[in-house]
Amino acid sequence: MKQTKQQKRNNLTRLAMKVVLVVLSTALIVYFMPRGDEFGYKYERNSPWNYGLLIANTKFPVLKNDSTIYKEREAMKRRFQPYYNCDKNVSDSMKSRLNNIATDLSGHEAAIYVRHISTLLDTIYKHGVMSSDDFSQQKDTEHHRFIRIVNDNVAIPVALADVYTPRSAYEYIMSADTAQKSRMILQQYNINELIQVNLSYDKMKSEEELDAQLQGISNYNGFVQAGQKIIDRGETVTDEIYDILYSYQKESERRTTDNSELPYKTMGETLFVLVILTILISYLSFFRPDYFENAQCSIMLFALPVLFCVVASLMMSHKILNVFMLPCCMVPIIIRVFMDSRTAFMFHCAMVLIISLILTSSYEFIIVQLVAGMVAIQTLRELSQRSQIIRTAFLVFLVYVLFYTGYSLYHENDVKMDLWMYVCFSINCVLLMFTYPMLWMFEKMFGFISDVTLVELSNVSNPILRKMTEVAPGTFQHSMQVANLSAAVASEIGGKPQLVRTGALYHDIGKVRHPAFFTENQKGISPHKHLTPLGSAKVIIDHVKIGLELAEKNHIPDTIKRFIQTHHGRGKAKFFYITYKNEHPNEEIDEAAFTYPGPNPSTKEEAILMMCDSTEAALRSLPEYTDESINNLVDKIIDGQVAEGFFNECAITFKDIATAKKVLKEKLKSIYHTRISYPELNE
Repeated sequence: MKQTKQQKRNNLTRLAMKVVLVVLSTALIVYFMPRGDEFGYKYERNSPWNYGLLIANTKFPVLKNDSTIYKEREAMKRRFQPYYNCDKNVSDSMKSRLNNIATDLSGHEAAIYVRHISTLLDTIYKHGVMSSDDFSQQKDTEHHRFIRIVNDNVAIPVALADVYTPRSAYEYIMSADTAQKSRMILQQYNINELIQVNLSYDKMKSEEELDAQLQGISNYNGFVQAGQKIIDRGETVTDEIYDILYSYQKESERRTTDNSELPYKTMGETLFVLVILTILISYLSFFRPDYFENAQCSIMLFALPVLFCVVASLMMSHKILNVFMLPCCMVPIIIRVFMDSRTAFMFHCAMVLIISLILTSSYEFIIVQLVAGMVAIQTLRELSQRSQIIRTAFLVFLVYVLFYTGYSLYHENDVKMDLWMYVCFSINCVLLMFTYPMLWMFEKMFGFISDVTLVELSNVSNPILRKMTEVAPGTFQHSMQVANLSAAVASEIGGKPQLVRTGALYHDIGKVRHPAFFTENQKGISPHKHLTPLGSAKVIIDHVKIGLELAEKNHIPDTIKRFIQTHHGRGKAKFFYITYKNEHPNEEIDEAAFTYPGPNPSTKEEAILMMCDSTEAALRSLPEYTDESINNLVDKIIDGQVAEGFFNECAITFKDIATAKKVLKEKLKSIYHTRISYPELNE
């Protein structure tokens, strides 16, 4: 009864997850779909109008294009005169300093030179002295040929050429009257100390005034009256007509948005998306129910198509580039790498159909993307090298080009091609190469593991594996044998060879802490002779716990940790369990002390590893290796695991188990074949 309630609870949880996924995905996709785009015409500058006579059915303003507005703004900036505040105290202060310098000089001409310099100071400070940096900036921009000098709250326009800098003011004073005044005597008055900047840039006032003038630029360039002709078939879309068409399109979108028919359109979009996503949920329920066991897996499956549908909607709504640039094939590639081909193709088809709903000409988009998706899935069955992504992207580009060319020739009966579409295909395939870093991101976000990561983890140069080769060489050799056996079995029964190979390499890493307690690493006396069976069992069982600790410390993915947990399942350390039972025949035994923490295998790959690990380890205890002894041992080990229910929770069939036993027997016979003894040479 308790189990039935738990099953009902699990079923309700799965049902709730399905409903939430469909409803939330539908809501997101429909929310971002373009609204009110009822114009329905495609047009380009300097291209012929391929439709009939177009007459405006309402009065609307003609929007200026961005280029026109930009030019007007730049012209406004060039005409703008920035504000500079004039400090009148500077002139008086410098004259006072001049008088102080004159008192220190003697000579009958001192008064003449003081008056001369004072007059020149009045001139330069009247025009204004600007810092060299400000002057260079205003001159370099070529925007401000005039500035406004604010003096007593009155702004007076002054040509930038009439304003002095400290350097030009100095040169002006020194060369104003070289015929009557000696330059050598002028230098005695420290002219540099008498020149100081008296114009300061008023940033706030200037920016406020400039913003006000820029805001005053109109975004419209006249009106088109209702009933006025816009363009007729065969006429060229000039820049002026292009602006009118664009304005008419915007007006149509605005009026459609305000129309009462908008709710009906939204309802239609919702039903369209809802039906497609419901089909996907049905597919997963019937053919891939295990994906619902992992919430992260289900979320990723729906998050990818939803993300691409939203991006496509934004591209269409905001007229960003071309939707053919969107690397739609990235979705089936990612799903194929982490899951399977059929699921990848189903979700790719659903995504393409939803995106086609928002396009004006959706037919060519559907057929091109479906064919490209099929090629992407078929050419990337296993991803173990970066070059495979590049190869797939190139093949997808080739299919895009060939298929679109054939489609154009069939429908247009002409060799003229749209070069822009081929540029879009090129950009699409360049973006498709970013699938590789995207895979890494999805691994971190959703806990998946790709073949590329598995290959990297299988490198024996990894710290934990290198330590195993040094500290526990026997365990390492055992792990290598199990890895090869597991991969061979997985290839035969439809498992994932690279996954189980990597899991096999790490399944016994916990033995590196106490290697001498495991027979494959022992040399001479066994340390178990100094322990009780209960103590020995604890050391042996703890290698699973220690392995998980080392895996966590070395950032090993959770998928590989599962192999460490499940390779003994909920089995017992039988040697010490039986020994203890024989020594204490009348005592009630705490079986938990001799039982591995588990859990039992939950995937086909975990079951394969358990079979191969137990068989390879047990085979080392055979006194002799014959076909019969190997066959009997393999049957005994695996049949015992089946009888104890170790494989009840994983998707492995009796046929798979029979095939696994057959492969193990063949491989083990080839490894442990009987060698002939070489004859000795007679003397």
